[in-house]
Amino acid sequence: MTITEATDSENTVDDNTHKKSGGLLVLGKINAILDAFTLTDPTLTLADLRDRTGLPASTVQRLVANLVDQGFLDRNDAGYRVGVRMAHWAAPALQGAELVDTARPVLESLRDETGETAALFRESHGYRVCVALAETHKVVRSAMRVGLVLPLHVGSAGHVLLAWDPALREELTEKATGPGGLAAMTKATVTDLTTLNNVIDETAERGYAISSGERELGAGGVSAPVFSPQGTLLAALNLLGPSTRLTPERYEEMIHPTDPVPNMDGPAAEASTSCGGSWRTQ
Repeated sequence: MTITEATDSENTVDDNTHKKSGGLLVLGKINAILDAFTLTDPTLTLADLRDRTGLPASTVQRLVANLVDQGFLDRNDAGYRVGVRMAHWAAPALQGAELVDTARPVLESLRDETGETAALFRESHGYRVCVALAETHKVVRSAMRVGLVLPLHVGSAGHVLLAWDPALREELTEKATGPGGLAAMTKATVTDLTTLNNVIDETAERGYAISSGERELGAGGVSAPVFSPQGTLLAALNLLGPSTRLTPERYEEMIHPTDPVPNMDGPAAEASTSCGGSWRTQ
């Protein structure tokens, strides 16, 4: 039997490989902890995190302490929640997206013409995320920020994203019929699957969606789809504001305009064309 001694270089390679695999293992545990937080459960205790991740209590306690120190998590009296600093880190990535840069002038134009906040939403991991925003100059406004994550079934932008993405709609159906169903953000949130399907079908048929009070009582919005050159859905263009200003009569003017009242179809078509796509409602 011959015994071969490992060289220094071989030992170094083994050490590096071990460190790399160990680092990936830690990242996987951190990912599991962050994934444990949801819109319906934004604040969790150490016990909650242990139960949801299956990690040992000592591991959860150590990693959570490190995540708080680095700003990934914030601590309050009720427990822990995803840190505000995460949104700060996410903003440059969103701002650098080609779609966001292309749509920004459209959002600003829509904001200036209507006086209300204009936003762009995209789907991400089963939710809708605000990726661009042109906020109203008025003092009274509907709360919105870049990076805000919302359920797909809540609000007109979510209805648009579901209306033109069959796979996404199928995923939501599975979620709605599973444990817990669809969560309500207000008493006006549509959580019944049959009713929601009717809303989505109507959205696809008429080419836009209107909602009121689903995300925030006293606020509403109207949304239209933005398409890629291949005709696939890219995003939902959303105009939002207080219900005192976005009245049924105001929606009617936007959808069936008489000059100089702006029409949502125009900005949505402009955004689609800017992205190399074409406007369509069917």
